Amino acid sequence: QVQLVESGGGLVQPGGSLRLSCAASGSIFIFSMYTMGWYRQAPGKQRELVAVIFSGGRTNYADSVKGRFTISRDNAKNTVYLQMSSLNSEDTAVYYCKLDRAGNTYWGQGTQVTVSS
Repeated sequence: QVQLVESGGGLVQPGGSLRLSCAASGSIFIFSMYTMGWYRQAPGKQRELVAVIFSGGRTNYADSVKGRFTISRDNAKNTVYLQMSSLNSEDTAVYYCKLDRAGNTYWGQGTQVTVSS
């Protein structure tokens, strides 16, 4: 089994920044080989992809966060990060980390990000 634990969420003012972390544990063999993603779900909306980082380091972003968010990974720590800047109210959501491994998908429990003055 794989466990994912997100952290770093909270309340931030518009224009502010936050860094989310997702630490993987359990049956992690070669973390660097796994695709890791950040998703978010706002109230009343479907969960959507925010950013993904592949095993080779290539990244993809949702158009809504391009230029504002950066996904990265520290394979030695089995951790993926999401650096978020220039936050606005539309970024308010629960953010989830996802790991894809050998056809299986694992999710974290989510961390709340609220952007409000």
